Amino acid sequence: MMCRQCEQTADHIACTTQGVCGKSSETSALQDTLMDSIKSLSLWCVAARATPSIAREDPVLEKANVLTLKATFSTLTNVNFSSTRIVDYIRQVESVKDELKTKVIAGGGGESVNETEYGTVAAMDLRDKTDAELEEYGQTYSGLDVRSAAMNHDDAFSLNEIGTYGLKGVCAYASHVYQMVGKTDPEIMTAIHEIYAKLASPVPDIEGFLANALRVGQVNAQVLAALNGAHADTLGIPEPSPVLTTAVEGKAILVSGHDMNDLYYLLQQTEGKGVNVYTHGEMLPAHSYPKLKAFPHLVGNYGTAWQNQKFEFASFPGPIVVTTNCILEPRRVYKDRLYSMNEVGLDGVQHIGSDRDFTAVIEQAQQMKGFPRDITPAKYHTTGFNHRAVLPLAGKVIEAAQSGALSRIFLIGGCDGSQWNRSYFTTLAKQTPDDSLILTMGCAKNRIIHNPELEGATLANGLPRVLDMGQCNDAYSAVVLATELAKAMNCSVNELPLSFAVSHLEQKAAAVILTYLSMGIKNIRLGPSLPAYITPNVLNMLVQKYNLRGPGDPAQDLQAMMEGK
Repeated sequence: MMCRQCEQTADHIACTTQGVCGKSSETSALQDTLMDSIKSLSLWCVAARATPSIAREDPVLEKANVLTLKATFSTLTNVNFSSTRIVDYIRQVESVKDELKTKVIAGGGGESVNETEYGTVAAMDLRDKTDAELEEYGQTYSGLDVRSAAMNHDDAFSLNEIGTYGLKGVCAYASHVYQMVGKTDPEIMTAIHEIYAKLASPVPDIEGFLANALRVGQVNAQVLAALNGAHADTLGIPEPSPVLTTAVEGKAILVSGHDMNDLYYLLQQTEGKGVNVYTHGEMLPAHSYPKLKAFPHLVGNYGTAWQNQKFEFASFPGPIVVTTNCILEPRRVYKDRLYSMNEVGLDGVQHIGSDRDFTAVIEQAQQMKGFPRDITPAKYHTTGFNHRAVLPLAGKVIEAAQSGALSRIFLIGGCDGSQWNRSYFTTLAKQTPDDSLILTMGCAKNRIIHNPELEGATLANGLPRVLDMGQCNDAYSAVVLATELAKAMNCSVNELPLSFAVSHLEQKAAAVILTYLSMGIKNIRLGPSLPAYITPNVLNMLVQKYNLRGPGDPAQDLQAMMEGK
C-alpha cells in the first residue's frame, strides 16, 4: 500500500500499512486496480468518440460515462471502505469496457489504444480475475510506487498525481450533477476521458501533465457551474436563510454528505410521519433552497464538520443517512442506525439503493426516543449567500472598498480535517480587521461560523462580516463573485482587495484549487500543509507562476495579505 492522495497522509509522506482514514491495504490495492480499469475504459471512450459509426448519445457510451463518474467517486478519501463494493465497480467497468471495445473494433476504430503509448493499461482485461487476483493486480501493476517507478521521473509523476486527484474531484462533482439531472454532459465527459487518457500514459511529459492538470481546473469550473445551475433549477435559487442549530423535541433523522436530491426524497417520504429531519456537515446549505425549506419538518442543522461525526453521530437520538463523503468507520454505539447511499460504502452498514426507499430509516426513527425536549436558548446561523444573493449587493461592496470603509475581502474556507494546525484558519479569521469581509464555504467554514468573536459581526454598511456561501462546490459562487467584482472595478481578479486562504484535505479540494490556478489566481495560501505529492521542483514551478504557498504565522500572513501579497 502506498496512498498519499489526502492532506492527512501518514507523516505527510504516505500511508503504507493502513490509511489514516481507516482504509485497509486490501481496499487500497483494489482502488488502485479500479483506477487503472477506469483509465482503460477511458481510452476506449476516446476511441469510441473517434469512431464515426458510434453516436455521442450511444447508450453504451452513456453507460460508460455514468460509470466513470461513480466508480471514480468511490475512490475518494472517506467515501468507500468496502472491498466488496470496489470489486463490484471493477467488474462493472470491465464489462462496459468490453461492450464498448467490441463496438469500436466493429466500427473500424481502436488503433489509438496501444501499449506503446499507454503501457499495460491499454491491454488490461480483468473480466475473469478472482477477487484475490484483482487485489494482487493493484499491488503488482497499479500501485503508486509501481507507476512512479515506471515513469521514472519524480516531477512528471508529481504533475500526473496532481491531475489524477483533481480529476477525482471533478468526477465526484459531476456525479452530483448526474444525481440532479439524470444524464451526463457530452462535452464534459469527452474532456474527462481525454484527461484520463493522458494520465494513463507512462511517458514523463512535464509540460503535457501540467497542461492536463490545468485543464482539470477548467473542466471543474464547467462542472461546478452545472451543479450550481442544477441545484437552482431543481430546488429554487438559494437565499440567505437563518438555520436553527439547536434541537427541538421529537423523533429525528440526520442527513450528512452533499446530495441535495437525496434529502428532497427523504423529506417527501417523511411528510406526516412525525419525524423531524436535521442536516449535518456539508448539508447545512440545504436550508437556503426554497423547495427544501418549504418542508416544515426540515427543522435545523445538527453538529459541525465530518471529522467530528464519531461524537456527533453517537449523541444524535435517531438514524443517520450519509449520502456522500465524508464517512468514517463508525463506533459500535451508532453503527446499527447508520445508512449509506450512492458511492458510499462500509461493510456492515445498511445501504440504501438507487430507488431511494427510506422506509427502514423512517421506521427506525419512529421507534427511537428522539430529542426529549427543545434545547434552549435556540441558536441560529445564516447560510445561503450564493453569488445570486451577493451580486445585488456588489454596489455596496465596491463603494465600501473604494471609500476605504472595507479594508479587504478574505476567502477562508474549503475542506476541513482533524489536525491541530488547522486552527490556522480560525486564528487568521479572528485576526482579520473589523472592517473586512470574510467569504467562507465548505466544511472548513465550521472553524469560522461557530466562533463567538465573529458570530453576528457586521460591517459599517450593515453587511454581515461573514458570508456563508454554501458547500465546497459553492466555491463556484466565490469565482463568479470575484469575476464580477473585477469587471465592475475594471481590474483583474488578482488586483482586487481579495486574499485566498484555502483549507484542503481530499480530492474535491484539489479540483477547486486547480480551478483557481486555471483562472490565473495568485497568492493562494493552501494548508495546513502542501500536498505530499508535490515535489520541490513542481512546487517551485507553482510558486514562480502563481506564488502558491503554504500557511505561515497567521499574524505575518495577515499583514502580507493586507498588502496584497
